[in-house]
Amino acid sequence: MPRPSKKRRICDMPPCRLFAPQEAQAQDMPVQMTLDEYETVRLIDFMGLTQEQCAAQMNVARATAQAIYACARAKIARALVRGQALEIAGGDIALCERDEACAACIGRGRTKNGRNTIMKIAATYENGQIFQHFGHTAQFKIYEIEDGKVTDSRIVDTNGSGHGALAGFLMMNGVDAVICGGIGGGAQMALKGFGIKIHGGVQGDADAAVEALLSGELVASDAPNCSHHDHHHGEGHTCGDHGCHDHGENHECHCH
Repeated sequence: MPRPSKKRRICDMPPCRLFAPQEAQAQDMPVQMTLDEYETVRLIDFMGLTQEQCAAQMNVARATAQAIYACARAKIARALVRGQALEIAGGDIALCERDEACAACIGRGRTKNGRNTIMKIAATYENGQIFQHFGHTAQFKIYEIEDGKVTDSRIVDTNGSGHGALAGFLMMNGVDAVICGGIGGGAQMALKGFGIKIHGGVQGDADAAVEALLSGELVASDAPNCSHHDHHHGEGHTCGDHGCHDHGENHECHCH
């Protein structure tokens, strides 16, 4: 007997199920996109998650998420190039129950006695200091806060994630707020999309910054934009969200 397939977890239903060009012919069959294919596009292209983060969020293997995403992109391309309608429906999915297993829905610490009492603050981190370029952050120090006090902390590596992908990284770690130095507009939008509050333009000791935030004394900037001159980025560098996924000229998508 074949093993039953694992359902793909989705957190949001599409607000619109049918997209059609004005010139589409009534007799043309629409391109059919499944709900799990839509979810990969939402998580990767819209929310800025990596394919690995997308797989974890959907509760599938990375190779499965990659195949679903490739199929979704191929269908979008077919609809655009051929001028066909695109319809989203079906798929072997499980709608998220919005419980503690889902970082995107809870995304905010853990519960105690049925209440969400533990929050998490992440600080861009380098040698004990607030690292000044969010998009190049190699490490975050994540603090767990309960009853207004730090109860635990740990240093986590970002493993090469950059810019918009860091927002997904923080979301998957259940972070509520981030303390950082300079941060680009695209990364700010990605963080806000996950409901993560930004305290930017902060310098100095990371532990002291968290204590200052908890006591209401942290001095942060309302517009903590990344300064290329201050941080010596290369010519042409941008601090926005690099959300494009370049598959290369010879890339092919295979739907199964």
